Amino acid sequence: MKRFDVTIAGELNLDLILYGLPAELSPERELLADDMALTLGSSSAIVAHNLACLGNKVGFQSLIGDDSLGKIALERLARSGVDTSGVQTTKIIGTGLSVILQRGSYRNILTYSGAISKLSLGDLDLDYLCDARHFHLSSYYLQANLRPGVLELFRRLKAAGVRISLDTNDDPEGRFGEDLLRILEFVDVFLPNQREACKIAGTEDVNAAMEKLSTLVPLLVVKRGPQGAVAIRDHQKYDSPALKVAMVDPVGAGDSFDAGFIHAYLGGKSLGDCLAAGNAAGALCATRAGGTEAFADRAYREAFFKEHALPV
Repeated sequence: MKRFDVTIAGELNLDLILYGLPAELSPERELLADDMALTLGSSSAIVAHNLACLGNKVGFQSLIGDDSLGKIALERLARSGVDTSGVQTTKIIGTGLSVILQRGSYRNILTYSGAISKLSLGDLDLDYLCDARHFHLSSYYLQANLRPGVLELFRRLKAAGVRISLDTNDDPEGRFGEDLLRILEFVDVFLPNQREACKIAGTEDVNAAMEKLSTLVPLLVVKRGPQGAVAIRDHQKYDSPALKVAMVDPVGAGDSFDAGFIHAYLGGKSLGDCLAAGNAAGALCATRAGGTEAFADRAYREAFFKEHALPV
């Protein structure tokens, strides 16, 4: 028996979300926001938190600074039931932070990487990570020190019989380099969004991108926001519509989709049910500020899934 359902190695930080800012950020002016939220951020931590809220045993490894931001983020993640014994603290650099300027139909994301970019393969307990049925990696491009070791990490995981899912998230440099293609051969479930899929495949045609990427992994899942999600396995395509909800913000919705999808995938659900679970989790996330607040409220979360009769 494996100790965990899912293990994750990645970034841990907070998101500061500001709402209602003016369209133009004039220099030397004190500009006022209408509202704000300070929530658990970072794609890796959001996936871990929400998987734990859905009832999975989750083990998490990360690196944070020896500061108040790191302590708050760690406490909020641990509160979900995630095992955080593998989170290390450094005095060399501070905990990362993302400031999100929510603009209605779009957002600006400003990130201080801090300890996010310092986690390396040497910091990880590979026996711990391999003691799981499934491993998930997010924010491939943000984790500069870990990135060169991902190939070796994935080799070790596969040798231990662990299934692997990957969500690269955005590349701040906009390059989406070819080194990603070398690690995809170890990936069981690839979970980019529509924009990322096109960038990685080198085309502006999302259908062409999906066709290309689906030849590289056993299961491709592309998140398409209000258009729902598409999966391709064995040359068969599956579509699942998005839920219509009153959205507060889309922060963490894609990461929450990952959590919902992986939860159903580990439960042996059909691919259609896995997509529906992912869309439901993403929709739930969007109804409250940030990536974890809707999941942390158990009564609200369970009522949402019951109302929509969803397989989560």
